[in-house]
Amino acid sequence: MRIVIADDHPLFRMGLKYALLHQGFDVVAEAADGLQALSACRTLEPDAALLDVKMPGLTGIEVCERLRQTHPGVVSVLITTFAEPAIVQAARAAGARGYVSKETDPESLARQLRDIVAHPDVDRLPQVEVPRLTPRESEVLPLLAQGFSNKEIAKNLGVSPDTVKDHLARLYVKLEAGDRTEAVSRARSIGLLQ
Repeated sequence: MRIVIADDHPLFRMGLKYALLHQGFDVVAEAADGLQALSACRTLEPDAALLDVKMPGLTGIEVCERLRQTHPGVVSVLITTFAEPAIVQAARAAGARGYVSKETDPESLARQLRDIVAHPDVDRLPQVEVPRLTPRESEVLPLLAQGFSNKEIAKNLGVSPDTVKDHLARLYVKLEAGDRTEAVSRARSIGLLQ
């Protein structure tokens, strides 16, 4: 299987290359940024591109998007340390077929890559858990995102400020957030807010 690997950290890239070579892959190109990765994929048309999510030039997600449009036969797989919900959703929308942790051992990485390339129509990205909000929590959340105080939210919804505090407390738990800013950020990252 012919692979292009792209990561802006030279030591990690070199280790990844040797791990893949040892597992029987043909690493046809290495790239230190997204533009190099895109160019290598367009020129060499590998079976797969293993792309770091955060790179200079173009991110791994942007490379996925462009390859999906111009070279749909190249299977894009992202490699990263964190599976943040917003990144997973962006990766899915860009056409990435897999998402591999940088903490994966070489044998698992090889198995995952072979499986992803053999079955490119199967979505192997992690599922993003979206908490279920009550109707009232769904009304409170956008007002919170707009920066309204508890008193303003209460007045807007015709409830008491204590009731708003209760809804916010439940929202914080559901969103695994410690404060208003974190709750809004988390809600945006999982698609509860636009």
